[in-house]
Order: sequence, then C-alpha cells, then structure tokens
Amino acid sequence: MTGTTDPFSASIIPFEVPEQMRAFAEKGAAQARESYAKFKDAAETHNGTVEAVFTSASKGASEYTAKLVEFMKANSNAQLDFAQQLFSLKSPTEAMQLWTGHARTQLETFQSQAKELVELTQRVAAATAEPIKASAAKLYTPAA
Repeated sequence: MTGTTDPFSASIIPFEVPEQMRAFAEKGAAQARESYAKFKDAAETHNGTVEAVFTSASKGASEYTAKLVEFMKANSNAQLDFAQQLFSLKSPTEAMQLWTGHARTQLETFQSQAKELVELTQRVAAATAEPIKASAAKLYTPAA
C-alpha cells in the first residue's frame, strides 16, 4: 500500500521529535557509550589482572613442586645411605651412635627444608598478590 492510505506515511501522521527530546536522547546515548567504554576498559584490565595472577600462581606451584621433589630425592638418598652404613656396622653401640647422628642430621634437614618451603610460599603469595595490588591501586586512589 502506498500513497495516502499508508498509515505510516508522513503526509498522514505529521510527527516531529521536539528538539529537547532529541537532545535528551542524544545525551543518553552518549552517556551509554561512555559508560560502555569505561566498563570495557575495566573488564579488559581485570582480565589482564586475572591472567597475571594465574600465571604467577602456576609458576609458584611449579617451583614448590620442584622443591618438594628435590627434598624427597635428598631425603631418600639420606635414608639409603643410612641403611647402607647400618649394614656395615659390627656392634650395637656403633649402630646406636649412627642412628642418633642420623636422627639429629635428619631433624636439622627437615627444619631447614620446612623453612625453605615457608619462604618459597611467602614469596609466591606475594608475587601472586602483586597484580591484584597494582590493579586495585589504579582503580582506587587513596583519599587525601
């Protein structure tokens, strides 16, 4: 249908948007675009932060696992050496001395290994939290 019988024809329904309405709509659209741009930037920043956190945590977990394997290997070798020395002894007093010395050495070793693991854990935790701190510092400026 064309011509004068078309209900949507401009000649039948003369309608113009008032200038105030048009300005209001344009202002709303501009604000929506600006808000979307800010949201998009924040989302991209947070995605980068999350990626950095997971990368750091993954690297830290790998270091921790490598350290545990290193300790396991050292402790296993120490136990095997102890067993080999134990079989070569000739008297119970020598065995007792060897066992006492080995127990003391192993206790010191376990303490130093635990200390190393704590230090590694603290370092990894600090490195993992660093991207979060940096991101928060960008978003939230401290009040003066």
